[in-house]
Amino acid sequence: MRLIVGYQATPSGADGIALGATLARSLQASLDICLVLPQERPVPSKAPVEAGYDDILIDRATGWLDEALTLVPEDVQARAHLLFDESFAQGLLDAVREFDAYMIVVGAAGDGLLGRHSIGTVTSDLLHVAHVPLALAPRGYRHSPPQRIREITCAIGNRPGAAELIEAATDLSVTAELPLRLLSLVSAEDQSARGQSGLAKAEEVLRTVQAEMPAGSDVQLRVAEGSGIEKAASSLDWHDGDVLMVGSSRLAQPHRLFLGSVAAKMLRVVPVPMIVVPREAGDE
Repeated sequence: MRLIVGYQATPSGADGIALGATLARSLQASLDICLVLPQERPVPSKAPVEAGYDDILIDRATGWLDEALTLVPEDVQARAHLLFDESFAQGLLDAVREFDAYMIVVGAAGDGLLGRHSIGTVTSDLLHVAHVPLALAPRGYRHSPPQRIREITCAIGNRPGAAELIEAATDLSVTAELPLRLLSLVSAEDQSARGQSGLAKAEEVLRTVQAEMPAGSDVQLRVAEGSGIEKAASSLDWHDGDVLMVGSSRLAQPHRLFLGSVAAKMLRVVPVPMIVVPREAGDE
């Protein structure tokens, strides 16, 4: 299994490598660290261009990749790649196809709170067009990354149609021999507006999902309630090594990512990495 790390010579890039290494150990995978430079573009004849500028930029980028490899622990196999594309996100997607990678890993934008998620331009692009799971590291993850994943938490909505998310979470759980926690969040405000028992419905959905999982699956069920989705997510116990998996919105194109409103609210408050799974074709 190969994991693509979208790298920039910033603290965000180091966060992405740290998460990539943790995932690689857990999944017995290797890392492909990719830095994307813009392709050479025609320059108007009146604009002076320093001779050898492209060579200087390539040399500097190659140096950044050499530094990136020094951030990878010795027990994790990694390769560095300098790619060229006008879109950083598209360059990573092309690398996924070329290397037959399973997942893309990126760090948070540099303007977020320490220990929380912040979405930058590249991540935002990937969240709309990626066709593979996208792992997001919270800001500062590089400071104390766990050796391996401890537990996978899979957030289930209160409507059917999350088969691809359950399958992805189960596969990762089995591959890495990790416990799996199925989670449903209940907003008290939404429950009051609907005039129904959100807790009872959430418990029923979780039991239904559990019944459809392979026999002997190591799975726990958890319903969290709060005045809103953020409060419900914040009420949970999160530990070093935990990873949250969420599905894409039903607004997503088939085989593409799209961060839904509930997942976006969770992203603002959870202090652990989040993996977003693409929507499958025919998912209603």
